[in-house]
Amino acid sequence: MFGLPHDHHHWLYVWIPLFGSFMWFATLWALLITWLASGRPHYVSQDGNIAYISDVGADILKPLFIVGCVITGLSFFLSSAIERYLRHSGRLVANMRRRERALASLAVFFAFVGMCGLILLSIFDTKRHPQLHRVFLLVFIVGVGMSAIFTVIEYRWISRDFVEVRKLKTLYIVKGVIAGLLIVLAVAFAITLFEATDPGAILEWTIAFGFTFYLLTFFFDLRLSKGVHKGELSRERLLAMQQHGQGAAAAREANVGNGAMPDGYSGPNGHAAAGSESAYADPNGYTPMSHNAGPATFGNGGASVAYPANGHANTAGGAYP
Repeated sequence: MFGLPHDHHHWLYVWIPLFGSFMWFATLWALLITWLASGRPHYVSQDGNIAYISDVGADILKPLFIVGCVITGLSFFLSSAIERYLRHSGRLVANMRRRERALASLAVFFAFVGMCGLILLSIFDTKRHPQLHRVFLLVFIVGVGMSAIFTVIEYRWISRDFVEVRKLKTLYIVKGVIAGLLIVLAVAFAITLFEATDPGAILEWTIAFGFTFYLLTFFFDLRLSKGVHKGELSRERLLAMQQHGQGAAAAREANVGNGAMPDGYSGPNGHAAAGSESAYADPNGYTPMSHNAGPATFGNGGASVAYPANGHANTAGGAYP
């Protein structure tokens, strides 16, 4: 793909959340430093002693504010959409149930809503369009908040099925903590916006900088696809491996991937790994790991063996609802 070695294909998209985070962080600092360096001026749209982000962004730095919001919004939405695509294509641990796929789709939809809200609130600034600005601010907060909730729940269900993938569990915990804190702060911000102007401004700046860290978590999400071939972690492949004796016993031996393909792996080009003792080939052209071949590893982005744990998988024919 574009002349890149397979192990570097993830470079085509992992930069998106990184660039978006950098742009958002830089935009916020530019607005804050400008307000402080100018002697903390009182803007036309400003009510209290501390300027809100939108107060500074509605003044001379409005072009920068719009550019920063557009890039950040697009990065957020694209990161969510790419993560969903990688799960669908089997380069990240697949969604095994309909509810997980529904949660993922809702997360992407609300990421799109949040993106639209962020872009529109920067265009309809608080100085010239105060009512519209607040409406789009609410759309942005609700969109990001709902997307985060659905994403964390989705990750929680996946980690219950694949308890051996430690990085997946760590990611959903980190996402949950960051998202939870931001949602709590957003509720407090909504209250103080009308009751206590200056504390509301402090909360707004805090939430905005905190959003940088939530956006950064997508970098680690997407990086888990490093070295993983298309279809390698697909739902069909994982179910087929479960049905052919690759259960919890093999899963307990899994460790973090190091770039090695599983024994018996047969990719789309027909290249099989040496040392395979299994003759079974699943619909995607892969063959399952032998029990005697040692720990199974998938890629080097931390996507270790993704066998369904006995405590959560539906063992009746390996089917999931």
